Amino acid sequence: MSEERTPNRDSTEPRGTPKRILVADDDRAVRTALRVNLAKAGYEILLAEDGDQALQRMREEPVDLVLSDVMMPGRTGLELVPELREHWPATQVVIMTGHGSVGDAVAAMRAGAADYIIKPVSRDELLVVLDRALREQALRAEVDQLRAQVQGQYGFSKLVGGTPAMRRVYQLVQAVAGSSALVLLTGPTGTGKELLAHAIHYNSPRREAPFVAVNCAALPEGLLESELFGHERGAFTGAVRQHRGRFEQADGGTILLDEIGEIPLGVQVKLLRVLENGTFQRVGGQQTLKVDVRVVAATNRDLRVEVKEGRFRKDLYYRLNVFHIPVPPLRERLDDIPLLVEHFVRKYADSYQRKVHGVSPDVLTALAGHAWPGNVRELEHTIERAIILSTDTVITEVILPEPTTDDLTGQTIDLPEDLTLPDTLRATERHLIIEALRAEDGVQARAARRLGISRSNLNYRIQKLGLSVKEVVYE
Repeated sequence: MSEERTPNRDSTEPRGTPKRILVADDDRAVRTALRVNLAKAGYEILLAEDGDQALQRMREEPVDLVLSDVMMPGRTGLELVPELREHWPATQVVIMTGHGSVGDAVAAMRAGAADYIIKPVSRDELLVVLDRALREQALRAEVDQLRAQVQGQYGFSKLVGGTPAMRRVYQLVQAVAGSSALVLLTGPTGTGKELLAHAIHYNSPRREAPFVAVNCAALPEGLLESELFGHERGAFTGAVRQHRGRFEQADGGTILLDEIGEIPLGVQVKLLRVLENGTFQRVGGQQTLKVDVRVVAATNRDLRVEVKEGRFRKDLYYRLNVFHIPVPPLRERLDDIPLLVEHFVRKYADSYQRKVHGVSPDVLTALAGHAWPGNVRELEHTIERAIILSTDTVITEVILPEPTTDDLTGQTIDLPEDLTLPDTLRATERHLIIEALRAEDGVQARAARRLGISRSNLNYRIQKLGLSVKEVVYE
């Protein structure tokens, strides 16, 4: 059998295609020993006498890992590494070196080698090094695949809508994505602002860095400050260890401040400082930290009104309003409903493994005639429910959401006639609170404002009535 190639013949070889290793060494005895031992370990082996021959073998067929000596005639192992990294970046490189040339091995690692091993090579040690390098390669490939899936999910081609209003939104998103400009997304709840924020990030130069989303309405003031900026150990009761805030976690990437209109005035001051110069202090800390974060803010409120009524700082509003993208409600883009329905049918048919490929004309007419106060999110949930209930390849029946109104106190509530006054008041209060929580997706700060009461008052009434916000919203 030729020295240049040894197939895997060991009965204990791993399942699946064996990993292919190219051994480059000018010593024939070393090549032979490595070929025998690595073949027994379950690898397929290719051999090369020097760096030039190694490059030639790489051009002929793919290799998972190159195991190369440092000192070889012609192109050395040290010269081989950058060539391999440039043309075959997915291939791992492990360097073999003698005691006297460890410095060359370190230099090779700086050039991109995964690891090195010192001669004379121990079989067990070599197998551990190779296994570690190949596991790292597999992990890197998995991360790259997941990143590609995420980027594909949030690519511009995945933004659904063909009406002039939405084409304008997509043009703005595409125009601003490549910059580091602060973006303000405004529009009703459920219009897809978070999806647009993802698209901005994953189509920007920061796509390899973290995307961190914070729902500013979901946390009370004290916890929100800690969540955004972090806290030191002992900063408050329960702070048993140091906590890195979301701005630190997003360093180098993008942070989405969702429902930014709900941030209390006290936190707005600290947020303004971060937006101005990228610096902040953790709660209970003295050290000033600096981060490089791109901020995308989203809100369903008119911040100009919030400023006028004293609930939002004017200087913060002007700092946020660098690049404004208004997102229209679904009622202003009804012609997009067929495209959205097609998209959601495909999405949830795949997700639930149903052979549904569309909706009937009658269903599409019904969907197009609905007011959709919950916007695209409400339409999506409606299609998801229809997919789950469907027993055919075409959806012929759909359950439309019950109509709601922003003026909850103007609703007619059906109650039994024999209720006492206290029971009637309790039932009415329960109904109004449930409807407010549902209308605001369970965000208590917004539901309280909708009802015209304080958040603490709403929380008290929820507890008094024995309500579970999660069950109320998602039942």
